[in-house]
Amino acid sequence: QVTLVESGGGLVQTGGSLRLSCVASKQTFRTYNMGWFRQAPGKEREFVASSDRWVNSSPRYADSVKGRFTISRDNSKNTSYLQMNSLKPEDTAVYYCAAGLNTYNYWGQGTQVTVSS
Repeated sequence: QVTLVESGGGLVQTGGSLRLSCVASKQTFRTYNMGWFRQAPGKEREFVASSDRWVNSSPRYADSVKGRFTISRDNSKNTSYLQMNSLKPEDTAVYYCAAGLNTYNYWGQGTQVTVSS
């Protein structure tokens, strides 16, 4: 079992930045693929970004966040990060981190990001 705890959400103006963190409870964090998803009110949860466990793998991003968001991980701290720049009102959502091997089996509780216009 892996517990994930997100933090770093909040209220920010359009064009601002936030950095989300996701701390995993397991020392085996480095063996998991990590992903970030979001869910806006009245909408389905959607993929934002992912970072595979393989050392030379490239991160993947949803088209809507490419060039603005950056996913990273610090295996020594069991932590995944999502740096969000140039935020837009449409980025407003609850953001979730997820971890797993072939599928995302573990999910955090979510952190609210609100971007005001």
